[in-house]
Amino acid sequence: MKKIILFAISVFIFAFAKPQASVENLILLENYYQKSIADWNVPGMAVAIVSADSILFARGFGVCDVEKPAKVDENTLFAVASNTKAFTSTVLAILVDEGKLRWDDKVQQHLTWFRLYDPYVSYNITIKDLLSHRSGLKTFSGDLIWYGSNYSREEVIRKAAFLKPSYGFRERFGYSNIMYLTAGEIIPQLTNQSWDNFVEQRLLRPIGMMRSVLHVSDLKEMSNVAQPHTYVDGELIKLPWLAWDNIGPAGSLISSAKDMGLWLQFNLNLGKAGNQQIVSSQRIRELQQAQTVNDISQTSSQLFPSTHFKAYGMGWSLMDYLGKKIVSHNGGYDGMISQTVLIPEMNLGFVILTNSLSSIYYPLMYKTLDVLLGNTDQRDWSAAIHELIELGDKAAKEEREKIESQINPQLPASLPLEAYTGHYSCSIYDSVDVRLVNDQLYLSMTSTPDFQGPLTHFRSNTFKVVFPAAPSLPPGFATFTINRSGDVENLEIFIDNPDFDFTELKLVKINQK
Repeated sequence: MKKIILFAISVFIFAFAKPQASVENLILLENYYQKSIADWNVPGMAVAIVSADSILFARGFGVCDVEKPAKVDENTLFAVASNTKAFTSTVLAILVDEGKLRWDDKVQQHLTWFRLYDPYVSYNITIKDLLSHRSGLKTFSGDLIWYGSNYSREEVIRKAAFLKPSYGFRERFGYSNIMYLTAGEIIPQLTNQSWDNFVEQRLLRPIGMMRSVLHVSDLKEMSNVAQPHTYVDGELIKLPWLAWDNIGPAGSLISSAKDMGLWLQFNLNLGKAGNQQIVSSQRIRELQQAQTVNDISQTSSQLFPSTHFKAYGMGWSLMDYLGKKIVSHNGGYDGMISQTVLIPEMNLGFVILTNSLSSIYYPLMYKTLDVLLGNTDQRDWSAAIHELIELGDKAAKEEREKIESQINPQLPASLPLEAYTGHYSCSIYDSVDVRLVNDQLYLSMTSTPDFQGPLTHFRSNTFKVVFPAAPSLPPGFATFTINRSGDVENLEIFIDNPDFDFTELKLVKINQK
């Protein structure tokens, strides 16, 4: 009788824990993905679903380039952007295994020149703090320093010393690409290898990620590469690939669905690839433990009532969904969005790679989770979230049109245009030039080639600014401050977008041109 009971219990446990990745469910998901890229007007996408020992599904949808017929497949290369962060934390975990550092080492033990705005934080911040986004900086603070700029990795980190914190040290979550760059730059100090070489030799190649590269320049010798796209006035346009070498440890990886599937299997197998234990299971578990608590918005609570916590580990976002722990990360490149997801208790994971600035990854993540977790409430997340986004886009468009209507080209500026020209600078960003070209002001962020464009008078001392080479950014405003002597003293740039805070640049006029 005991044997019968034990057998019955084991059968029940197996049935309960069995992954819901049946052939029928994979077909259901495939059809859903195909329909969704049409609904969202996404040119191409690749998806892989894996278990710890098998690639269950790997295929592409749509095209690599909206202007060419080449199809996306499981080997097509996409920028995975911030999904790179887990690779950086993992190679640091290798060094922890080797006894070359500890998570609680102070950063200045390894980078003696490292500084932040507050001397106390500069001295006490640890490697774990860097990897868990709790430096006190607000989300994306300082991203204007590195994005598309000619600043080196060290120059970017040194300029972070002038970023004013928005929160107390370790007080709350503030997503920081520059802190991840800092963490990656510790590797050369300990190994005499660049972050790039160390990641390739100790992680990418042993895992089998043979098509994955870390530099846009490597794509020149490769085929089957997706093209980034964005939307301008509802129209899909191509974007050029932009090198992210100077922020590499935070976001420069370029990979495929198949290669990223191998990465997910490596994590499901707790640091093991084939017969090789690349990093210890203890370290993998540490990376996936909560370090910094995240807020859950009211909208999120309403949409996903089964999610009771959100947090960040070291290179991974964490939450619960339908009673399971979800380990994930997304990545945003200019013209590409990606999402990786692990469900450790189910020994399942999946990756979604897209070649447009679209939110399609978000509903597809939840649809895939619902199917894999056996959720009987099969909500059409694509339709629901698409509707929410359309409402938000409509409101934003109406607000922009309202502002645009206030432009009066017949109303002159407060000063002669020549008075606004000159060189503007601050400790965070060295040089913004304003010059006169054919009777029109022209603004140039000289360290960032794509951030240059004409200024059109708006009102008083405020001008509308557009960067033609950066179509993902909406039009913004450049406002000049006039002192009591009637001279231009300061310049503030404001462009309403979720990625870059131009108002962090406290630009002071240095000389007249």
